[in-house]
Amino acid sequence: MSAPVGADRSLGQLVASATAELSALVHDEIALAKTQLKQDVKRGVVGSAAGIAALTVLIFSLPMLSFALAYGFRTWTGWNMAICFLLSFAVNVLVAAVLGLIALVFMKKAKKGKGPQKTVASAKQTAAVLQNAKPHPRPEPAGVLPTVSGRPYPAAAVEAKGAHLDRGGEGGTAVARSSS
Repeated sequence: MSAPVGADRSLGQLVASATAELSALVHDEIALAKTQLKQDVKRGVVGSAAGIAALTVLIFSLPMLSFALAYGFRTWTGWNMAICFLLSFAVNVLVAAVLGLIALVFMKKAKKGKGPQKTVASAKQTAAVLQNAKPHPRPEPAGVLPTVSGRPYPAAAVEAKGAHLDRGGEGGTAVARSSS
């Protein structure tokens, strides 16, 4: 059997690796939020441009288009000029309404875009999981002596004499007391 991944790495190396990976995750989440925000802004700009185009067409083309259409209707139908001008105005309003609907569709798409909110929620969920994460106790390898104050302590020798460990000594050091 092979050793588990990271078995030969020290605790400091593992913490450094976890910190680097967490930092990379946060940077990736921020980059994703920026990208999604750019898409939403782009949709808003396109919608705004279509709305401005609708207003521009309605305002600037009405006089010229109205006259051209009115005279065209008069030529084709022979109707009164007043009716022909009303028909040309109706055509202009129809064109402006179509452009306005296009603007409305793009604006709704931009408003619906919740890319950054999804990314923020994902980042919060990741942070919550990492906050509640606790290290798993690892079993001690066979043949390793327990330590007291950072030094190996021969517990088997103490147990053989009938003593137990007591943490009540001076300075919190372990003191072996006899059970007699």
